[in-house]
Amino acid sequence: MEKEHFEILLEEINSKFDLVLESHSALDVKIEKKFDQLNQKIEDVDFKVGVVNNRLNEVDIKLSKRIDEVDVKLSKRIDKLDSRMDKMDSRMDRLEKKVDGIATDLAEHRADTELHRAHG
Repeated sequence: MEKEHFEILLEEINSKFDLVLESHSALDVKIEKKFDQLNQKIEDVDFKVGVVNNRLNEVDIKLSKRIDEVDVKLSKRIDKLDSRMDKMDSRMDRLEKKVDGIATDLAEHRADTELHRAHG
């Protein structure tokens, strides 16, 4: 009877061991499925980050071009204003000389007029 009892016990242990192996196999399949899902999500995120990165690069290039265009336009305008200011400075210098000349002439005329009044 001991041999039969031992064989029954071994069959029971064997069936429970089979259950453990089946459970382990089922868990392995579930874990593998979750890893696959996680890997897919990571690939999706990587793709989206790549798209966003490309878009940012495009925006950066467009903004850089626009900034360069504005810089060129402003530089041209500033150069024109500088040129106008130089011309105005030159005109102001000539005008100051004329005014100084007129003031000198007027002072001489006044002195001459006063001299004539004193003698006359």
